[in-house]
Amino acid sequence: MKILHTSDLHIGKRVNEFSMLDDQRHILNEILGIVKNERPDALIIAGDVYDKSIPSAEAVTLFDKFLLELSALSLPTFIISGNHDSPERLGFASGLIGECGIHIHGVYEGALGHFTLTDRYGPVNFYTLPFVKPTHVRRYFPEADIESYTDAVRTALDGCPVRDDERNILITHQFVTGASRTESEECSVGGTDNVDAEVFSRFDYVALGHIHRAQRAGGENIRYSGSPIKYSFSEAGDKKSVTVIELGRKGEISVREIGLTPLTDMAQIRGEYNEVISKSFYEGKDFRDAYLRVTLTDETDIPDAISRLRTVYKNIMLLQYDNTRTRHSSEIGAASDVEEKSPLALFTELFEAQNGRAMTQEELACITKYIEEVWR
Repeated sequence: MKILHTSDLHIGKRVNEFSMLDDQRHILNEILGIVKNERPDALIIAGDVYDKSIPSAEAVTLFDKFLLELSALSLPTFIISGNHDSPERLGFASGLIGECGIHIHGVYEGALGHFTLTDRYGPVNFYTLPFVKPTHVRRYFPEADIESYTDAVRTALDGCPVRDDERNILITHQFVTGASRTESEECSVGGTDNVDAEVFSRFDYVALGHIHRAQRAGGENIRYSGSPIKYSFSEAGDKKSVTVIELGRKGEISVREIGLTPLTDMAQIRGEYNEVISKSFYEGKDFRDAYLRVTLTDETDIPDAISRLRTVYKNIMLLQYDNTRTRHSSEIGAASDVEEKSPLALFTELFEAQNGRAMTQEELACITKYIEEVWR
């Protein structure tokens, strides 16, 4: 049995105020092309279909069109809600949609979803567990000792009727301990949302969503497919893909990736303004049309730099400086004796720390006036 695994579509997402809808439309069409070429027996979308709990009309329309094309291919599809989705909204009309072979498990109600497909080696069981927090699981298992995310997922899985002599696939959306995160994921402070990989030991393959970088997570067959699009500059060097799983007899499994080509790539460039604006720097380079983070190393700010740079690089998302002043600013710690100092004294300290000089009399008079107006 051949299965395609993807996740974290985040349809409707904006990155640094740039709409990604055209990029998402392109990549969904590319996934449909892979489906037609590979002819898998099932497709998995492991959560975070949308970027917001109340997605825009354009986002819903785009996903609706994608599902309509999938249904025309008669491809069994398994979809769960992620932490960005509204489980209730994603699961709307799921019973009716399920009749077309598209199975959406939005709301966790104390049990895993269970669907079975069959190939020449027998049944393959697909179990679905949407994104859950400990509080979600405690509601249905009040007697269980659930303190952590690992406890919650273990408790949810304990009631799952897994048959060890059959092939079993789990689809879920959690952060597995040790996985490599990127800047575009929501994280809990201190890693309190970690789930230990050992809770998945009974499954032949675990199709994970939540982390945007494709990777193994605590076991050869516990895998994140990663998002199909780059959503942060920490992913600029990544190669996006969908994961293909091929199951033989019990215990026989192979995993490979099929690369995806973005409509607009994401890249980073660095240098002095006159360097990055010169034709010899960008001519013939792929990054010219990419979504860009530009880091200027000039010691003084360039007036209207981003507008001037956009005459060459139309898709600049971020402009930042790396120089003596910014490096010094990053080293500034919390002011000491905050409660004992006046606002003027605190501002003066901050100004001197950031700029490496004392305020002029004119600057001092200006900020004193503003502070007095605010105080009044």
